[in-house]
Amino acid sequence: MTAILVLPKRFEDGRGWFSETWHELQYAGLGINSNFCQDNHSLSLHAGTIRGLHFQRAPYAQAKLVRCLRGSILDVAVDVRRASPTFGHWVRAELSATNGKQLFIPAGYAHGFQTLEDGSEVAYKVDAYYAPEADGGIAWNDPDIGIGWQLAGLKPLLSDKDNALPLLKTAELDFQYDGKPLLPLMEPQF
Repeated sequence: MTAILVLPKRFEDGRGWFSETWHELQYAGLGINSNFCQDNHSLSLHAGTIRGLHFQRAPYAQAKLVRCLRGSILDVAVDVRRASPTFGHWVRAELSATNGKQLFIPAGYAHGFQTLEDGSEVAYKVDAYYAPEADGGIAWNDPDIGIGWQLAGLKPLLSDKDNALPLLKTAELDFQYDGKPLLPLMEPQF
């Protein structure tokens, strides 16, 4: 499975808009068949905050469906399946409260984001419960990956945990390659 950018339809009128942010049958039509069991919500007070790059190892590996509720973020997925021809490659998308885009990140990918505005809030669904014993990650600034963050002179704000994550080449990874490499993001809309 690869990362998928989704743009749910918005129904607008003079009051604002309405959108279905999860519809099991419509998302299944895109190949997203995750059985989500937990929702997470974060607030980052300052622009330039980076959270990640995180994953959970098997048997607790997680797929995620990420959206930005307030402000905007640069959302990133990195292929961490060692047998994949796109191992270490990444995709990114700007998710915002304004654009309504969502990024689906399958298991086998590390996930992280950078806030582009103060007070950005992010919500995401996962298809496996948090398991601290399976928690893992890779350094946000790994030179072998070379993510194009949009810091423009900002010093990133990181947790102590994220500041100590290993490089990709030394990270403990156990993800199986499913025969589907990381593809450029398309923007399916329904």
